[in-house]
Amino acid sequence: MSKKLKLAIIIISALLTIGVAYRMYSLNEAKLLWGYLPLVLYIAGWTFKMTVLDFRFSKHPKKYKLLGLATLSGVLLTLGFPNIPLTFLMFIAFIPLLMVEDTIDRDLEGIQKWEVFKYTYHTFIVWNILTTYWVTNTLFMAGVFAIVVNSFLMSIPFVLFHFTKQHLKPSLAYAGLVAYWICFEYLHLNWELSWPWLTLGNSFAEFPSWVQWYEYTGVFGGTLWIWVANVLGFYLLQKYKESKVFIRKESVQFFAWVLIPLLASLAIYFTYEEKGKQIEVAVLQPNFEPHYEKFDQVSEQEQFDKFMKLSKAIVGKETDYLVFPETSFRGVNIANIKKDRFLRAFQNMVDNHPKLKMVIGLSAYKIYKSGEEHSPAVRKSKDTYWESYNAAIQLEKGDGEVPLYLKSKLVPGAEFFPFKNLFPFMKPLVDGLGGSVSGLGMQEEREAFTKDGVGVGPMVCYESIYGEYSAGYVRHGANVIFIVTNDGWWDNTAGHIQHLKFASLRAIEYRRSIARSANTGSSAFINQRGDISQATAYEVDAAIKQKVTLNEGFTFYVRWGDLIARIACFLSILLLLNAFVKRTTNRA
Repeated sequence: MSKKLKLAIIIISALLTIGVAYRMYSLNEAKLLWGYLPLVLYIAGWTFKMTVLDFRFSKHPKKYKLLGLATLSGVLLTLGFPNIPLTFLMFIAFIPLLMVEDTIDRDLEGIQKWEVFKYTYHTFIVWNILTTYWVTNTLFMAGVFAIVVNSFLMSIPFVLFHFTKQHLKPSLAYAGLVAYWICFEYLHLNWELSWPWLTLGNSFAEFPSWVQWYEYTGVFGGTLWIWVANVLGFYLLQKYKESKVFIRKESVQFFAWVLIPLLASLAIYFTYEEKGKQIEVAVLQPNFEPHYEKFDQVSEQEQFDKFMKLSKAIVGKETDYLVFPETSFRGVNIANIKKDRFLRAFQNMVDNHPKLKMVIGLSAYKIYKSGEEHSPAVRKSKDTYWESYNAAIQLEKGDGEVPLYLKSKLVPGAEFFPFKNLFPFMKPLVDGLGGSVSGLGMQEEREAFTKDGVGVGPMVCYESIYGEYSAGYVRHGANVIFIVTNDGWWDNTAGHIQHLKFASLRAIEYRRSIARSANTGSSAFINQRGDISQATAYEVDAAIKQKVTLNEGFTFYVRWGDLIARIACFLSILLLLNAFVKRTTNRA
């Protein structure tokens, strides 16, 4: 890179970073949203960093070529991910990065795992920036943390692969790479710092007709499909570089691996028929901007009035269910739900419609009685102990107890403090920022709201991206899924569209119809094949209604969960132990 070009890039990226940062600060002061500005900020800031460093921390003589290949992988992964309809690029997206690792392995002596890490980290930070920049609209530091840490975690499987390749046969090392990545995704689904948005299998949410076999494998079947295709494609490219012709055997392997699952899925898709009882479901999208309007500027009475207006316009004699979004009403005491003045009005609506039931997202709380055992999420205000919840309820005709579900897959940082027992000294800081180390209260098991032969699985927002976890609703009686969410935290960016499309994968995994109610974002219906219908526009008041089909059967995935991932973790342990033993033996 010439000095003049380097200087120009440094100046432009620096000015752009400063200018966008100032613009975001100004908008925040004016209580306006950022939209796509975080994307520009991150691109400019990372470009500035990389240019100033001149990638000096890499010692490889071909560092600019390798940097270009690593960047290409990041861009291909972005283009292959929803909501861009270029999903087929996922089958080749890792090939440039595999070329980087192979070049380092061939050109440098010894175990150059940190050289591999540097380029790998660059690939994943490009992918994370371009795909999940919108998290920053929720909270600036949350966005930075998600991008930086997630990119680091994604790099670990590649470092382990490079280590394994030094000590085992290449075929075992590449098998290890696939296993390590799948195991990483599985662990990332199940620990406290979980952020599985970029699970590779989620990329097929753009075309659910491609992965109808998710009812057997879940999203890890898609991850396996992608990784094996990339390894086979890399082998094919290597053979071509050696002989200058495409080898028939490797070509057949690559295209067979890609096409056979695709054709099988399309066959299932076009022959699948929904069977069973149908119910009529209505969904509301009240459209209250959450940063400033919903919890600050718009009164609870105004919000209630809009809910009531939309409800009266959509509910008919044949309506079985009316669904409200996440945190539709707040400050509800779970000990006296029916005494809440707003919920009392909707209870009257239910009582006046013979078939109607309502599923409503709530921000709720519980006050502990004297001597009552406290949960880990207990909070204290003066002499009062209490607990906060992100919950859902079902209003039914009659005077019985109100069914209640507590959201239990919580958003790290926003709804609970990860590893709080390891960092007790952080409590004063978190309290000072208006948060709580205690987090929200949860319940141990998923459950369904059952009434008149209908079992509703009340997924709350973030829970809908967890396949095996949310299958618990089905195992506990859900024959239909209602998702209540609030996607306005991310502004009108790709985030709310990705979240909607991920729900299609849950519909396939469980073969359950889905009704989705978003405060704002996209409300919609999804059938058991994963087809989305009546998706509402962003920032639009809406009420939609549709017949959905109930399904009583259990899919293989509901029964067995993430079997592929558990096998991958077992293989990862075996391969790593083998590699460490070989390393120790060779050193002896």
